[in-house]
Amino acid sequence: MIIDLNELPQDQTFSADVCIVGAGAAGVALTRQLVGHGNAVCLLEGGGLDYERDTQSLYDGENLGMTYYGLEDARLRFFGGTTNIWGGRCALLDPLDFSARAWVAHSGWPIEATDLAPYLQRVHEELGLEEVCYGPELWDELGINPPAFDPGSFTTRFWRFDDLKERFSVRRCEDVVRNDKVQVLLHANLTQIQAATNAGSIDHLKVQTLQGVRARVTARHFVLACGGIENARLLLACNDVEKNGIGNAHDQVGRYFMEHPHGRAGHLSGAGAFALWAAFRKRFRSGKPDIAPVIVPSEAAQEREGILNTALTMKLQRDPERGVSRTRQIHQSLKHAIAPTRRGRALWHFYGTVRGAAQRSLWVPFEWARNKMGVSGVYFMIRGEQAPNPDSRVTLSQQRDALGMPKVDLRWRLSAIDKHTVRVMMRMLDAELTRLGVGTVRASEWLDEPGDAWPMDPTVGNHPIGGYHHMGATRMSADPRRGVVDSDCRVHGYANLYIAGSSVFATAGWANPTLTILALARRLGDHIHAALRKGS
Repeated sequence: MIIDLNELPQDQTFSADVCIVGAGAAGVALTRQLVGHGNAVCLLEGGGLDYERDTQSLYDGENLGMTYYGLEDARLRFFGGTTNIWGGRCALLDPLDFSARAWVAHSGWPIEATDLAPYLQRVHEELGLEEVCYGPELWDELGINPPAFDPGSFTTRFWRFDDLKERFSVRRCEDVVRNDKVQVLLHANLTQIQAATNAGSIDHLKVQTLQGVRARVTARHFVLACGGIENARLLLACNDVEKNGIGNAHDQVGRYFMEHPHGRAGHLSGAGAFALWAAFRKRFRSGKPDIAPVIVPSEAAQEREGILNTALTMKLQRDPERGVSRTRQIHQSLKHAIAPTRRGRALWHFYGTVRGAAQRSLWVPFEWARNKMGVSGVYFMIRGEQAPNPDSRVTLSQQRDALGMPKVDLRWRLSAIDKHTVRVMMRMLDAELTRLGVGTVRASEWLDEPGDAWPMDPTVGNHPIGGYHHMGATRMSADPRRGVVDSDCRVHGYANLYIAGSSVFATAGWANPTLTILALARRLGDHIHAALRKGS
């Protein structure tokens, strides 16, 4: 049942077995898992069923660290969340990503990849992605012989693509919103997480609309599923019992914010450059879910060289010294001028469909001609793993939003190992492609500069800074002094408060986070159901 809080009298009270804050991918997946077990859920959404400018403005904040996207528009605040404009890229974290790596400070999860395996299988069925397979064996499906990389240096991984647009929008979630066990409360912006006086549990939540309608929600268990920045902001802002914020006794809330930094790593020249690009071009369709390959350093190389699990893709582009093309400038201007309303999103989905069809039928011969004429060159692009950095963090601003809540400040910071990783990968790749007779690699000039500075290059593509992937600000840890939630996503020290979503990631890998978010949400649903059955 959908309820708009703006249409209700003042000071209503809602009750459920579980209250989930945030109706994005994590919140919807968790709701499905819980109601599948027969539990009653109150699902709170700060926005409505579509984009609203005044509601979206509640995400406003300042970037005080590295250059980053404007925070107000870096995620969406309505039912379905940012997945309403998600491109459908799915990839798995590698088992190594969960391990404590001696050469990566602060690495290691308190769970292993095998703990998520059964839930990943369920998620693949839900998304229509077929088998849980992302390794080099997928080249056989494409009928392509990949480069014979030395296995001690490089290997390949793949993305799979979910082609269903707006999978978590309300029209795709009728099984949730029409379920008798579910109350979906719209325009219910969380303004207070009321902790018990002993700071050991949560008593209730307070919510409010921008029109001033207030309500209270009670439950046996509470879950924050508001995104990688907002989860931290809410914990920090609710400080009437714990002066530093809920779950922040050890100053861990907001720390270790991670992204997948993007950038131009180098240029490939030689007789085999175009053929290599053609093997690693953006996306392949083979009668199954689309797939696309990436180049990653082998586990042996990561340990030997002391580098991260960073991925490289390939692009054919004109010389970046010429700046952003006029066509791309127009594309970007239109994209930012059109609000992501239902109509605006439909326009971009249509554009993406037409562009994708043209690329599949005309792209390779067209790009071959451009490359032959010297109009374009082959470049390596970074989709980096960011090393966990405690100084990369979300904090509260002195400014307040329209609800009187503190706004957020983001200090996104990288570490020396992030840049070192790309520098080493270019050196290794040059050696490998020279050995294979493909060509030579010239590393980008910024990699020769000292320090950990990472430039924002607008010529990289539509996402020149990062993937809009907010991770780590309420990270998972076995030790409360090293993180915010335990292996069950429960906030350390609190009996009935949990966090869902990528803010619990302890490390980021190179993989897009959505698959892991959904698997963790399903796993959390089973854990909360078991706790409810035990009466806790």
